[in-house]
Amino acid sequence: MAQDTDPQLRQQVIYSVFVRNHTKEGTFLSLIPDLERIHNLGVDVVWLMPIHPTGVKGRKGTLGSPYANRDYRAVNPEFGTLDDFKRLADAIHAQGMKCIIDVVYNHTSPDSVLFEQHPEFFYRKPDGQPGNHVGDWSDVIDLDYGTPGHWNRPLWDYQIQTLCYWAQFVDGFRCDVASFVPVEFWEEARAAVAKVRPGAIWLAETVHRSFAQACRALGMNCARDTEAFRAFDIEYSYDIQETFDDYLRGKATLSHYLDLVDFQDSVYPANYDKMRYLENHDLPRIASWDSNPRDLRNLLSLMYFLKGTTLLYAGQEVGCDHTPSLFDRDPVDWDGRWDGPLDQSSLMRTLYGINRDVLRPDDYYHAKADDEKNVAVVYRDHLSGAEADAARTLGVFSLKGVACEVEVDAPDGTYANLIDGRDVTVTDGRLSTDGEPIILSCPRPKLAV
Repeated sequence: MAQDTDPQLRQQVIYSVFVRNHTKEGTFLSLIPDLERIHNLGVDVVWLMPIHPTGVKGRKGTLGSPYANRDYRAVNPEFGTLDDFKRLADAIHAQGMKCIIDVVYNHTSPDSVLFEQHPEFFYRKPDGQPGNHVGDWSDVIDLDYGTPGHWNRPLWDYQIQTLCYWAQFVDGFRCDVASFVPVEFWEEARAAVAKVRPGAIWLAETVHRSFAQACRALGMNCARDTEAFRAFDIEYSYDIQETFDDYLRGKATLSHYLDLVDFQDSVYPANYDKMRYLENHDLPRIASWDSNPRDLRNLLSLMYFLKGTTLLYAGQEVGCDHTPSLFDRDPVDWDGRWDGPLDQSSLMRTLYGINRDVLRPDDYYHAKADDEKNVAVVYRDHLSGAEADAARTLGVFSLKGVACEVEVDAPDGTYANLIDGRDVTVTDGRLSTDGEPIILSCPRPKLAV
């Protein structure tokens, strides 16, 4: 585990922006007027999806995927100039937020500057032609970092120098399919960047468990999440994502998903940080799964309550149900959604305050579910300080918005729901919910050793 990971990252919120689609203009400068609103949601870090030029050869769609990078050391001219980007980064900092950018180090576009200048940096198929290991990614060719004892050091040097260049302006990196790039490279890159940007944030897109297994079966390098944590502060929760998706489809129980959440807390290093999200640019919008406003409030509250950094994808706050295309101009549909039934901006601000002021980054937690009622009951216990035997924060989330009664491990009494201020009563170890999310502070029963 990276020894200098800041545990406070678990209490922070990252907001993901695709510059091309965030505004009608799709430019760096057009994003600046929206930063104050973003910050007021309760956001600590703005993650800009790839800012670099996209390839033309093999391009998908009319504009190409931002993950088919043509030049690591330039900005996409469709978004603006390098000076425009610096102005955006400065504006993000002026709002009290940090800025991280996407780096796509597993592959480039077939017509990339790097391939033109250094074809020896790339993976070759048996016929000697450049290619990639994942056939569906037809618009990219893979880099070859080498193997232990035979590392491709010139490639390492180029990539690390590039990271150090961008670290002059930004506060960290979201690393695309980080599992496919050797962990040893990321460790060396982290150490080098720390000399330019101490405390830089390192977020790894680790991969779905089934995808990782399939890739390893083909002989591909694919780090396990426990290995990737040596170099990264935060990882995606793709190790349990498929079970969550199956729950949404009605193919898995809520208990199954929450048991895996507990499992994460048992097997990863003590300072691990798994990113919690309902959607991102590679997943369907959560409102396309379930458009019931009450259900969405419960799902959002659960994700904020779980241990880990929270991710929001631009448009989620107003309940967008259309996932913007990665390959074409497809601006987020903001119009007519503010203050609508799916606008969760106010709830996000409230949950951010609870996470910051009530929860602690090192809370012990465990979860259970009433599968028949689709209710998650999650406990976060404070295990440090004089109140170690007394402090508990309890979350009750009715994921289908159903009013019901559930068993809770809390003393009888009346408590204030920290979300809306209403009274919540526990009687004979049972709590009645009207279907809205509940978070309350209560005494923690002393545990027998």
